[in-house]
Amino acid sequence: MTDAGELRTRTRALLQAHPPATTDRADFLKARFDAGLAWVHYPEGLGGLGAPRSLQAVVDAELEAAGAPDNDPRRIGIGLGMAAPTVLGFGTEEQKQRFLRPLWTGEEVWCQLFSEPGAGSDLAALGTRAVRDAETGDWVVNGQKVWTSSAHTARWAILIARTDPDLPKHRGITYFVCDMTDPGVEVRPLRQITGEAEFNEVFLTDVRIPDAHRLGEVGDGWKVAQTTLMNERVSIGGMRIPREGGMIGPVAKAWRDRPELRTHDLHQRLLKLWVEAEVARLTGERLRQQLVAGQPGPEGSGMKLGFARLNQEISGLEVELLGEEGLLYDDWTMRRPELVDFVGREAGYRYLRSKGNSIEGGTSEVLLNIVAERVLGLPAEPRTDKDVAWKDLAR
Repeated sequence: MTDAGELRTRTRALLQAHPPATTDRADFLKARFDAGLAWVHYPEGLGGLGAPRSLQAVVDAELEAAGAPDNDPRRIGIGLGMAAPTVLGFGTEEQKQRFLRPLWTGEEVWCQLFSEPGAGSDLAALGTRAVRDAETGDWVVNGQKVWTSSAHTARWAILIARTDPDLPKHRGITYFVCDMTDPGVEVRPLRQITGEAEFNEVFLTDVRIPDAHRLGEVGDGWKVAQTTLMNERVSIGGMRIPREGGMIGPVAKAWRDRPELRTHDLHQRLLKLWVEAEVARLTGERLRQQLVAGQPGPEGSGMKLGFARLNQEISGLEVELLGEEGLLYDDWTMRRPELVDFVGREAGYRYLRSKGNSIEGGTSEVLLNIVAERVLGLPAEPRTDKDVAWKDLAR
């Protein structure tokens, strides 16, 4: 059993062999992965040591104190939070060896091809088709995906497509790894209310995916996708932040620095939201501790639900506190950013961008159903289409 003392010894040996001040950033990250110090709870040979997840903090503290570079987790969050646990859980040994190292080091960015124009909240209704080529064994994919973060920078995508339209919608889906450099992949920007094009729509025309890039069994795509979605909601709603981190930080700072803006009503609302933000932060810590003992469950949906509501209420309060200043917006330039920076921009940006929090990673309406049924054990809503073949569904 690897303990904290052994991890400190291993980390210091890494730092001695690859001093951060004189080692190329990419070379250091590769050496860290090979030493099993990337994510210590992963198996040996895949960036880990099979150690308890909680001991990752020991490694991170040693590296931070030494000034070692990180892998820019915000830029590669989809790969780290969604693709990696899915590949680990359902991939072959060859797939794990091929994908996990460049994913963790940030050499290869990942995106998620799940939602479609007619299949967002009801994801299982997706219509993108994957048909097996009888001669080569490849899968030929045609369809359209939407709201795809990082598609314009991604090398790989996690993709779900319909492989059997004669089965009910949840049972005829298969999960793939898609090469975003395939000539049949077209990425178009979607400009948002913020002025940026952080999201994309992706058109797939005769995209060929080798069967070796299928994750899980044919027809088991919905089961595999559940692993992705549960990890996505934990990564969105359960991020580790310090006290007054996240959206509550800027508004609390404005309150302290600008006493002339204060009113009794705004004070009461700020106190309420500050307490709720702190409760959410501590709940996130508790959720991460639960992850040490197993895989994420539906509780992550509750965290993501609270994250969206809090962000929108806090950003609305900040705009009201700042008055006319809160309506200012510095730059409407059409950009295609690699990451979202909530606290690095002004109040107007935070207010507009937070509107998307109740859509991305599962709409709040869908997450309420998940929490009600899978956490609280309430009766499920009637679903008259669950045993009907997808091809026979009204569209």
